[in-house]
Amino acid sequence: MIIDVHTHIIPKNLPDFSKQFGYGEFIQLDHHEAGKAWMMQGNKRFREILANCWDAEIRIKEMAEHGIDKQVICTIPVMFSYWAKAQDALLVSEFLNDDIASTVNQYPDKFIGLATVPLQDTKLAVKELERCMKLGYKGVQIGSNVNNINLNDTQFFDFYAACEQLNAAILIHPWQMMGQEHMAKYWLPWLVGMPAEISRAACSMIFGGVFEKFPKLKVCFAHGGGSLLPTLGRVEHGWSCRPDLVAIDNKRNPKEYLGKFWVDSHVCDTEMLEYTVKKCGANRVMQGSDYPFPLGEAIPGELVHNTPLNDADKAMVFSGSAKEWLGI
Repeated sequence: MIIDVHTHIIPKNLPDFSKQFGYGEFIQLDHHEAGKAWMMQGNKRFREILANCWDAEIRIKEMAEHGIDKQVICTIPVMFSYWAKAQDALLVSEFLNDDIASTVNQYPDKFIGLATVPLQDTKLAVKELERCMKLGYKGVQIGSNVNNINLNDTQFFDFYAACEQLNAAILIHPWQMMGQEHMAKYWLPWLVGMPAEISRAACSMIFGGVFEKFPKLKVCFAHGGGSLLPTLGRVEHGWSCRPDLVAIDNKRNPKEYLGKFWVDSHVCDTEMLEYTVKKCGANRVMQGSDYPFPLGEAIPGELVHNTPLNDADKAMVFSGSAKEWLGI
């Protein structure tokens, strides 16, 4: 069995939230030709998407072609709407979550849902998480920061406690990349900013003692943990040589947290995937493609197939670790 834990989906039609709420550049879809739509932020084109981003039957056909048995589906991070008024972001989250729940209910043998929540308001985020878990969701996707507040901030602790209590998996995905306004050329926010954002999130949670306070938290850092694993030696060295700056909230060596969180396999390089499995353990690495986007795997699962791992480790990456993370 192969479970792809990192895929994105969006409703085919979105309400005009900007008109409904009277402000902001909430995403709209411009279906400019059959099977294609522009994601619009106000008058700006954010991204062109294809029908496999909203059509479950097309997804299932492509899954069969790629040998994928199940997809974990979650929204596109630009839809998080953390910048919006919390009550409005809740309405957006409810709309997106109801759509995913409908897709999962229609094809329960093919899809598993991760919710989105208005994390700018912890109480509302917990309320929506509780609702979604009752609908059959297995967890939640959150951003790497919330309006530039790092994920170790105490305002998120009640949310983490709820995730522990509900046994909800957490996928942390980069978004609102730091410094993106200074590096628009060459697609650098996606190539440089996204890996850095995931390391930012992971280091914040590690140094902030989040995994100490919430030891049952089931966190997966997308994109193979971003730049965390390749720079882990530097991170540890900083902890060792300047504890007065780094180890102020948590005295434990950051390397001790390897094996305490999950990462996906989307590292785009067989040697890097070997290194990731060596560092984290196959039971903490999961097949993740970032389907259906160009920067994701063109053929989901191909990287794991092509990486010289033993059969047991490949089986673990393809489904075993995901089953533990999702609680299925």
